[in-house]
Amino acid sequence: MGLITHSRYKGFNKLKIEGSEIIRELPEKNVLFVSNHQTYFADVVAMFHVFNAALSGREDNIKNILYLWKPKLNFYYVAAKETMKKSLLTKVLAYAGSISIERTWRANGQEVNRKVKFSDISNIGIALDDGWVVTFPQGTTKPWKPLRKGTAHIIKKYKPVVVPVVIDGFRRSFDKKGLYIKKKGILQSMIIKQPLEIDYDNESIDQVIEKLEYAIEQHPSFLHVIPQEELAAYEADHQKRRYSYKGKS
Repeated sequence: MGLITHSRYKGFNKLKIEGSEIIRELPEKNVLFVSNHQTYFADVVAMFHVFNAALSGREDNIKNILYLWKPKLNFYYVAAKETMKKSLLTKVLAYAGSISIERTWRANGQEVNRKVKFSDISNIGIALDDGWVVTFPQGTTKPWKPLRKGTAHIIKKYKPVVVPVVIDGFRRSFDKKGLYIKKKGILQSMIIKQPLEIDYDNESIDQVIEKLEYAIEQHPSFLHVIPQEELAAYEADHQKRRYSYKGKS
């Protein structure tokens, strides 16, 4: 997977990285990376490259693909179960390290309201006990959506080291699934921030959520600093995809 996808971040497009030194200071397990979300798969594959490059001594770059010689394999990511069953490729990606969960708010494009499966939470706990886990708490690729409180419950229950990651540029360079290159020559970015200071026992769920929103720059207060042309471009792209989807159905 790493060999096939490397040129997507250093070839067709460029990836600007900040915070590689933070990766090398993290413990071997019980680390939860919390990130905003722009595509289904390109985001987490980029993290696979960046984290392994950093562990191999690279300073904010993914040059020299030999860092894949001995990759970190106890690396997992949280994904919707229905997404990971849609094709042979997604099944392969699931086998590579997904913790597949049933979304409680949406299924097959429809709004739902179902209870959290405790087995899903337990599986995330098992993965944390073994290594590193990446989660996208908004549960959608749409920006500035509220974070799901399940992430805060997991943080308070398992007390992991919580590392915020902020990504950008992936929405412009890839399709929504993150499997196909939509545009070349795009500068993508990934900022790895210092682990959050969280009082696991005394901070409320809402306090943890707010702290995460600020850390991954998805708090509503960030909206006023986003250029209006960028907001308009995103909305136009979203509408185009929505009508295209209706046409196919």
